[in-house]
Amino acid sequence: MDYEQILSEIHKKNFAPVYFLTGEEPYFIDMVSDTIENEALDEADRAFNQIVLYGRDVDVETIANHARSFPMMGDRMVVIVKEAQDVKNLENFEPYLDTIPDTTLLVFVYKYKKFDKRKALAKKIDKKGVWFESKALRDYNIPAWIVSYLKADGYSITPKATQMLADYLGTDLHKVANELRKLTIALPKNKSIDDADVERNIGISKDYNMFELQNAIGSRDVLKANRIVNYFGDNTKENPLLVAAISLYGFFAKLIKLHCTQDKSQGNLASVLGVIPYFVKDYLVAARNYPPATCIRCVSILREFDLKSKGYESGEVSEKDLYREMIFKLMH
Repeated sequence: MDYEQILSEIHKKNFAPVYFLTGEEPYFIDMVSDTIENEALDEADRAFNQIVLYGRDVDVETIANHARSFPMMGDRMVVIVKEAQDVKNLENFEPYLDTIPDTTLLVFVYKYKKFDKRKALAKKIDKKGVWFESKALRDYNIPAWIVSYLKADGYSITPKATQMLADYLGTDLHKVANELRKLTIALPKNKSIDDADVERNIGISKDYNMFELQNAIGSRDVLKANRIVNYFGDNTKENPLLVAAISLYGFFAKLIKLHCTQDKSQGNLASVLGVIPYFVKDYLVAARNYPPATCIRCVSILREFDLKSKGYESGEVSEKDLYREMIFKLMH
């Protein structure tokens, strides 16, 4: 099951006897474990029948002893093992699974890496309960996730506003969700969120951002590109050169993919490039302005400025001047 299916079953009070939540993306793991923690028991029962353990403080035997306890004046004992990745020899818990009573709901929260699913513990939990692997989203998945998150809350969002948020917030879903909550708190229900809303409530300029810089470069609008770069150069704390170089590297990598794709229909290109279909036309314009050989040259330039942004062979040159040099080389 994906995390939405798991959450749906939890909301219906259809609990599995054991959950193992593992993977590189902590957001989905936290969503499931927090929901179990808040909904498996009534507030009055939690004081007696809910135990939260931390991996660095317990061993396998301690977890087993708590899991074998019976509820006090209730129907269910909930045992949540947070930071389970810190439990030594956790795979040795496998034989204890058969000794846990039906009244126990046991949750392992194993974050930031994957537990080896070939282990006997993983195979047994997969049969007895819920094994959930939380996979990290790539940067090209974030726009669709933002749209989905807001839709579930009763909001829509324009493509430009979506991309502004994705470019600015990155792939940390906790951070993205927190900023989206700011928007939904500040705006009325059923609102179509636009770039002005994002600028007003999140603080991202609707005119001076990576989305607009990318479009200016793609359309070879030198004046607009330099205007944005000058703004970035004056505000390098919020717009570091390294982040810009990485983002533009991704842009030109997508253009190379576009050039190598035979089926240039909007739907196929959106899938290949990992972008909202609305933006395919912008990439087609950029591809006409930057043939394959030019794209490869631009990737090389961006690698150069990635190093310079880290202090390699940049001398005493200011970050603003490096920005200007980078844009000049990309567009000439």
